[in-house]
Amino acid sequence: MDRNIARLRGRLDPFGVSLRPHLKTAKSVEVARRVMTSPAGPATVSTLKEAAQFAAAGVRDIIYAVGIAPSKLARVLELRAEGVDIAVVLDTVEQAEAVAAASRAAGVRIPALIEVDCDGHRSGVLPTDAARLVEIGHALARDAELRGVITHAGGSYAARGAEALRQCAEAERRGVVDAAAILRNAGLPCPVVSVGSTPTAHYATDLTGVTEVRAGVFIFFDLVMAGVGVCRIEDIAISVLATVIGHQHDKGWILIDAGWMAMSQDRGTSKQAVNQGYGLVCDIAGNAYADLIVADANQEHGIIMVRPGSGAVLPDLAIGDRVRILPNHACATGAQHRRYHVVHGTSDVVEAEWLRFGGW
Repeated sequence: MDRNIARLRGRLDPFGVSLRPHLKTAKSVEVARRVMTSPAGPATVSTLKEAAQFAAAGVRDIIYAVGIAPSKLARVLELRAEGVDIAVVLDTVEQAEAVAAASRAAGVRIPALIEVDCDGHRSGVLPTDAARLVEIGHALARDAELRGVITHAGGSYAARGAEALRQCAEAERRGVVDAAAILRNAGLPCPVVSVGSTPTAHYATDLTGVTEVRAGVFIFFDLVMAGVGVCRIEDIAISVLATVIGHQHDKGWILIDAGWMAMSQDRGTSKQAVNQGYGLVCDIAGNAYADLIVADANQEHGIIMVRPGSGAVLPDLAIGDRVRILPNHACATGAQHRRYHVVHGTSDVVEAEWLRFGGW
């Protein structure tokens, strides 16, 4: 984890942009303290529960990076009254008008960023839709605060190869910078120009016009990121410790006590070149067995098998032996657990336990 954090910081330093880590992956104050550039932030969250938890730990500069629902603005105002500079995200005039109305009623200007659709992945205003960008900007500027523009290159998760990832990074940068120019040319402020995804953060070659980069899963990495090509298997800093509880020799199965409740049902590698099932199996020190995966899972049972067609052999694991399972999706697997047991390198000595939280 320490190496992963240092890697991204070192990569971004020459660009002169700030790192605003997305804390939704870790959902842990102890992890946040190690990844943020200062105890007060900046930080990104995906739920108001996260915002409140990190605010209670002293984080003061937060972007709530999910489209704002009007019903949540009261909680946003509560956090701002507690001294938290929390900004919201939106991509419609209706949301902007709701933020402006709440600001007007409270006598407080709620800051908001306009989400830009840089790759058709999910939501946001197209960077070519000048009329809509300016309309939203004016709706905010009257009674709230237009803080800037924000985008997420979610489409980069489907990219393969360094050149494709560099192209995703440039499309992300260009889309949000163009949107910022439209707002400024209309006489509107746009101090923040925010981009962010773990793949593009590691492959951007030009961040001109960008003020900050958001990324989250880089803290731990996972099998999906390894499949994209952003990290190596040995960079994955999170695993689920499981125990061998049975064998079905005629089927080529080893049974463990970690099913989809422990690993999550995320099968993000199923669309990649290498399907890792529910996770890749390692020994107790974290060394991956050759082509050994959790091929199937029930609620509390995992079924370990050799990857079909690989020619690998099933290791001789006895009842009670421990294995580590590397997850497809660090965020989803982490969400199944209430704490991290911290080990150093290949050691199995637990040096600390870091609490994590869930919920909304």
